[in-house]
Amino acid sequence: MNMTHPFRDADGDKLREECGIFGVIGAKDAANIAAAGLHSLQHRGQEAVGITSFSGSEFHSHRGLGHVAQVFRQKELDTLPGTMASGHVRYSTTGGSGLRNVQPLFADLASGGFSIAHNGNISNAMTLKRDLVSKGSIFQSTSDTEVIIHLVATSRYPTILDKFIDALRMVEGAYSLICMTSEGMIACRDPLGIRPLVMGRLGDATVFASETVALDVIGAEFTRAVEPGELVQVDHKGTISSHRPFGNPDPRPCIFEHVYFSRPDSVMDGRSVYQVRKQIGVELAKEALADADIVIPVPDSGLPAAIGYAQESGIPFELGIIRSHYVGRTFIQPGDAARNADVKRKHNANRAIVEGKRIVLIDDSIVRGTTSKKIVEMMRDAGAAEVHMRIASPPTEHSCFYGVDTPERSKLLAARMDTEAMATFIEADSLAFVSIDGLYRAVGEEKRKGKCPQFCDACFSGEYPTKLTDFSERETTQRNAA
Repeated sequence: MNMTHPFRDADGDKLREECGIFGVIGAKDAANIAAAGLHSLQHRGQEAVGITSFSGSEFHSHRGLGHVAQVFRQKELDTLPGTMASGHVRYSTTGGSGLRNVQPLFADLASGGFSIAHNGNISNAMTLKRDLVSKGSIFQSTSDTEVIIHLVATSRYPTILDKFIDALRMVEGAYSLICMTSEGMIACRDPLGIRPLVMGRLGDATVFASETVALDVIGAEFTRAVEPGELVQVDHKGTISSHRPFGNPDPRPCIFEHVYFSRPDSVMDGRSVYQVRKQIGVELAKEALADADIVIPVPDSGLPAAIGYAQESGIPFELGIIRSHYVGRTFIQPGDAARNADVKRKHNANRAIVEGKRIVLIDDSIVRGTTSKKIVEMMRDAGAAEVHMRIASPPTEHSCFYGVDTPERSKLLAARMDTEAMATFIEADSLAFVSIDGLYRAVGEEKRKGKCPQFCDACFSGEYPTKLTDFSERETTQRNAA
């Protein structure tokens, strides 16, 4: 979502943002509905939020840093009239970016007002921006999303839909988009469907959201997923039209949505996220059973997998770690010292359960290893006799360029160490990850199809489904400089 990616720790660690988007057209008090939908997507972005509405004659926007409930009280929502609104939650940047990158982004084009909310990452954004700037475009943000606005603005096609399609043909990477014009709303996914987007009905209104949970919360009925490569256009009369300008490539939705990003009460591709995560725990118990007394989840991300592991293994499930719900995500903190302190504020050992026990700790992933190391240490300090770590995803060996929070590859523990060395680093008695085929079985597949995987799993496999133009260019520049 941001071309400079300015989250940095003392070692220059860079993080990618993951976001949530929501849109509604044809509803009274559309902005209020958007705020409720965004609140249910708060887990996808806890640092900044924005809503843009259309009143029939003009667009209205309000954006701010903080949670939905902090930024959008009723007095702010009252400034956003109209029957069409879209919104966005994100991880904001630091280092002076402030509000300029908070979405939806809006511009007055020759064809009228144009608003865009984006979940994902454009992997050739820097290349496109350089070309646009050379031709006279003036950028107001460092967001890769703004590239799409400039491409739409400079397209020579006659209609806004054709301009939009023309723009999307030039971008690579991952995107789910909700756009608004005076004519109505356009929602779309990239041709591989890497990032999620669903649609539903609320009375006569049409609703779009990153996850089905947002539909549940506002009382909307799930209609279907927006298909990979599909553009769904809705006008103010409620007429819905579908366009598929990109052919029919084999979809590659992000498998990490099932592992971590989506709320467990959402449904992705017809599968309950909660049931998938439980099943990952089942597969993990089959593949890497530990001789232990209790199974303990690292809350909240490890909970469903730990339940599945306990049920399959017969080892009792216990809450050996109690989490404070008033601390944000540890892995977005800008320095190792801050992250380490945050672990202690966020988690506390339940000594009465842990002391003297051989425990199996279940978590969703290991990224840097810093958090896992601190949690293992916490268990030992609480008197655990043995600590066996089990991870409900394969080793995260590669960076994501499609909108997921992963650092550059040199900071990924699994890129630098094998499993045995990782176990030593986090000071666990043993460590095991679910296999890639085990993960695919958990999401309902027989196994991973090697030549044409059913999901984007590049963070595990290194097999990126699109070109990575900006990254390749940086690599070439660095090699030439060396």
